Amino acid sequence: MTTVEDAPAEANDARGRVAELHAIREQARRGPSERATEAQRAKGKLTARERIDLLLDEGSFNEVEPLRRHRATGFGLENKKPYTDGVITGWGTVHGRTVFVYAHDFRIFGGALGEAHATKIHKIMDMAIQAGAPLVSLNDGAGARIQEGVSALAGYGGIFQRNTKASGVIPQISVMLGPCAGGAAYSPALTDFVFMVRETSQMFITGPDVVRAVTGEEITQNGLGGADVHAETSGVCHFAYDDEATCLEEVRYLLSLLPSNNRENPPSVPSDDPVERSGDALLDLVPADGNRPYDMRKVIEEIVDDGEFLEVHERWATNIICALSRMDGEVVGIIANQPQSLAGVLDIEASEKAARFVQMCDAFNIPILTLLDVPGFLPGVDQEHGGIIRHGAKLLYAYCNATVPRISVVLRKAYGGAYIVMDSQSIGADLTYAWPTNEIAVMGAEGAANVIFRKQIAEADDPEAMRARMVKEYKSELMHPYYAAERGLVDDVIDPAETREVLIRSLAMLRSKHADLPARKHGNPPQ
Repeated sequence: MTTVEDAPAEANDARGRVAELHAIREQARRGPSERATEAQRAKGKLTARERIDLLLDEGSFNEVEPLRRHRATGFGLENKKPYTDGVITGWGTVHGRTVFVYAHDFRIFGGALGEAHATKIHKIMDMAIQAGAPLVSLNDGAGARIQEGVSALAGYGGIFQRNTKASGVIPQISVMLGPCAGGAAYSPALTDFVFMVRETSQMFITGPDVVRAVTGEEITQNGLGGADVHAETSGVCHFAYDDEATCLEEVRYLLSLLPSNNRENPPSVPSDDPVERSGDALLDLVPADGNRPYDMRKVIEEIVDDGEFLEVHERWATNIICALSRMDGEVVGIIANQPQSLAGVLDIEASEKAARFVQMCDAFNIPILTLLDVPGFLPGVDQEHGGIIRHGAKLLYAYCNATVPRISVVLRKAYGGAYIVMDSQSIGADLTYAWPTNEIAVMGAEGAANVIFRKQIAEADDPEAMRARMVKEYKSELMHPYYAAERGLVDDVIDPAETREVLIRSLAMLRSKHADLPARKHGNPPQ
């Protein structure tokens, strides 16, 4: 039994225990030696906690298992048991909404993943899925912790399984802030968006040394798997920035455009941009001559709120634009052909890029707006042998499978199979509009005339004059702006200046749309 005389001693002991706790927590927060921190900064990199502070709202971070330590032995590990075990996990808020996060601490074991390290990540991933909140990973690690053997590899398996379980349920964002090699690179590849920082982040399955040994090719880490490589060539990276602060600020912006989970709609915000704002500039931006290029980004700027949008995969497959924006404060996903690049044709990479974006929008209840100015699929042996049929079918499948509101607008030309694939009415677009400059047809007039009137042209005294007359005849019969409207293939031909108002009112009507897919385990999309 405690006596009055004992109380002061116990109180002092309790205070001592609390002081010990604060000292341990401070040690965990501070991390390893100053030397390790200086080495991190010498590479132009922030520490894991500094990154979390930039990502989350000020003072909102709640850490989970900061005192976790590994229990491995051998190779000297039993003498080195730092708190956190090289990964910081927890939750906080971004713009007031809950977001879960884990960040590798490169100062501890080079951020390498061991059993305890992996268990912490598994736990925070499970928490994110159960809470229905986005998960952001701040990656800066050297792969599996070799000293722990296959236990580390099994840890990756648990991460991949949870990435897949969370796919289409909560937004998953991977931010590459250092190296990511081997099997570790597959987790970012399974997530919705990948951010990278130039010069400091790299992703590859086999590094330069292995490449040199196997193939004899000499290449640097950045040349093999740097931000620009993945943003322009491979398409692995959706966003690339010059510094960490800018990168993390853009992650915050992206999160503001996404719902917390697949059961919610994206957050809406009040807009001061009038719904009925006229887009007279569009008449000058888009030439009536279908052979003249223009920048589709300027069209998007004219119709969205305040001209602001976030382009996804800006530097990969540049012949198609995928972007997130707002119209009357509501989030919308935009897919648009880009006449400035390859005349806006669809090819293998453009089809893959747009298909994944359509699937993402559909998974997270984001209405889809498609702006068409497409001359067809890119012809060529490389495209055919590379599987343009299979890859083009991915985009077709994604659109046909999407149940969110879908609206398409034909600005100028929309030819052949590419017209059908780009969310035409026949594959389920809810509303289809066209400008009076539209040309919806099986193919261009010149090509059609050469096929249909081949004999007449060949037998004519003046073949070129006959060809010109047949082209004009084909255009007047089958390619005038109202041909599709007369047959119900588009819902209306609209004044370009009224595009913003028409789209906003249409999206508002479709907001309560509900469409069910047939009961099935899952589809089998083309790969």
